[in-house]
Amino acid sequence: MTQALSLVAVNGLLGELLAAGALVDRLRASVPALVVVSVMAVVSSLLKSASTASTGVLEPKVQRVATERYLGLVARVEMDAIEDDAFHKLMDSAQWGADGARRMVGYCTAVVASAISLVAAASVLTVLHWALLPLLAAMALPSAWGALTMARARYASWHRFVQHTRAAKLISRLLIDQQAAGEVRVHDVGPFLLEHFRGMAETSEREQTRLAWVAARTGLLADGARGVATVAAYGVLGLLLWNGQMALAVGGTAVLAIRAGSASITDLVLRVTDIQEESLFVADLERLCVEAERRAIPETGVDVPEDFDEIRFEKVGFSYHGADEPSLREVDLVIPRGRTVALVGKNGSGKSTVSKLLCGLHLPAEGRVMWGDVSAADACRARIFSRVALVAQDFQRWPFTARVNIGIGRSGVAMDDAAIGAAAAYAGADEVIAGLPRGLGTLLARGYRGGQELSGGQWQRIGLARGKAREGQVLIVDEPTSALDPAAEQRVFDQIHRLAGTGQTTVLITHRLHSVRHADLIYVLDQGRVVEHGTFAELMDPATSTGAFREAYELQARQFADPSVPAPRQPAAGRVGLLKPVGLGPSAVEADTGPADTGPVAPAAGPPGTVPHIVGVHLYVERDGQVLLGRRHPDSVYAGGFLHTLAGHCEAESATACLVREAYEEAGLVVDPCDLRLVHTVHMVEHGGPPRVQLFFRADRWEGVPEVREPDKCVGWQWCDAEDLPEPIVPYTRAAIEGIRAGRPYTEMGWVR
Repeated sequence: MTQALSLVAVNGLLGELLAAGALVDRLRASVPALVVVSVMAVVSSLLKSASTASTGVLEPKVQRVATERYLGLVARVEMDAIEDDAFHKLMDSAQWGADGARRMVGYCTAVVASAISLVAAASVLTVLHWALLPLLAAMALPSAWGALTMARARYASWHRFVQHTRAAKLISRLLIDQQAAGEVRVHDVGPFLLEHFRGMAETSEREQTRLAWVAARTGLLADGARGVATVAAYGVLGLLLWNGQMALAVGGTAVLAIRAGSASITDLVLRVTDIQEESLFVADLERLCVEAERRAIPETGVDVPEDFDEIRFEKVGFSYHGADEPSLREVDLVIPRGRTVALVGKNGSGKSTVSKLLCGLHLPAEGRVMWGDVSAADACRARIFSRVALVAQDFQRWPFTARVNIGIGRSGVAMDDAAIGAAAAYAGADEVIAGLPRGLGTLLARGYRGGQELSGGQWQRIGLARGKAREGQVLIVDEPTSALDPAAEQRVFDQIHRLAGTGQTTVLITHRLHSVRHADLIYVLDQGRVVEHGTFAELMDPATSTGAFREAYELQARQFADPSVPAPRQPAAGRVGLLKPVGLGPSAVEADTGPADTGPVAPAAGPPGTVPHIVGVHLYVERDGQVLLGRRHPDSVYAGGFLHTLAGHCEAESATACLVREAYEEAGLVVDPCDLRLVHTVHMVEHGGPPRVQLFFRADRWEGVPEVREPDKCVGWQWCDAEDLPEPIVPYTRAAIEGIRAGRPYTEMGWVR
């Protein structure tokens, strides 16, 4: 409107200036028209500023609403959609669509302004002479054709190269990623990544070059056609002036109107083209939203009973999207409420897939997952999620504070520091938090002000604390200790086992088979099938098992069979012997300097009911001159009420493996087999019976505080002065301790109670 009034005012101004008469009179007569032109210029500037401000306010709101909409929908889709590459491609387009929705606000404002300006110019031209209007339209058509043609070409090219572009961005991020920085430098990965990035970038350059040539050809044709239309418009204007059909002042106004209309046409075509191009991406955004709604996790369903007695897998089969082979085949398993169930097996055997189906992330393709008498396929999935606490193998490391990283396990409720602290203490993360500069308020994202980076083991404790803070009825832990040190690992497994006593159902997925000894049920998976299941004792018994678990367990146990054990210290003086296995092979024990120290000898027969083992192993733990001894239960078959070292007898495992296991099972101590060294041997001479050997290993290092774990065997642990051993104590234990203190490696004696 202001432009039309301005053109009318300009026409009046030119009419006064070009009229006959004195120059002063003509200038004086043109003042009112000049004032109108000036006022219209000021009004136009004010309106433009108001439009710019309004657009600036509206653009971020539109982008936020569009982004929130698609993110909210994507966050609720099935996992099958997230793992679908076609859905990922649509999400990439949708991200551009959200940005495009923002840009369209500015483009729409520009289109309205250009359209009004064009209408104003066209109206003036129509008033001046009707023949000029079709020529103005002819000037617009070539530009519109060229711009729309290039918009479609760019959109098609973008869709062809979207995944290529995403891969190039991924490689470029790896070069500057903090987590990858160490390996990039140590392994000199930089040139390798740069080579791949260069190849992708060159491919993209070729595509951009092709588009540039298309744009050049299209632009040349469009500009040529527009030039012809422009020449025709000015030619017609010249003819009108030549024939006297238009006054000179009117011709000047027409020239200004044609120039204004041409500029408006150019801007209008460009903005309409921008809108058309952005609308293609906004349409992708809308398609994503429709697809996300179609593939969303249903919000309705049957409620899951809180007092379910068990969770059952009935002939469950499942395949991931695009996989050639199914991940699970006819899986049957039962998870009783309030029990600890372990899933073990090789990599790729289907353990993690079982956990995903258990917590409702996937639904089985075949069979049923039953929560009590409710099928997961019929259940309200949100109710299943609310029952589960998940500590995944690759759990998310959120770029928030330590408080949020733990409390996000229950993001729907206010984060209480007391509850978060209790969860952290449960997982051992309290020690991690205590070492952070701002405690729970420390940002766990290096690269930001005040941000800190945690080690893999520290992050694993945070993840376990998150699972605990969620307080789910079913706790699923997938390889929960892969990055923990031995002491922390045993502590975590202890806490996981104790959860069953609180009524929480625990599903433990691990490769560390020693950690599942106390599980109520163990399922062994192989190639997507359950090959055997039972208790630890049942799976280790050749009579009741297929051997799949037993063989894997023994394979791991053999890792401790041949540790590098330093040779025993040389004796200071006296009667010594050199140990060779007696009763286990053709070797014999031969004293190297004089007769052996026999100590007190008693009758050979052991007490009634005693199991006459061949090799006994004992843990010698000493600190500050005191040795750790346990008092055996008064009703114990052997040495009831006597003090004894932590001990076990070898059956189907190595001596060190036996000690490592017994130390943990009897007293909660964590011992690395590499920290064990043989320091003394007691040869139990049986007259008329098989010889027996007691092997004493010194633990140079250990973790944990002694605690009573098997009260039917040991009623208490105590630190005793090694130079003044109390009574009653098992005689060969006393003889061994005295021998160790004296530096003697060997003692020979009879079977003594």
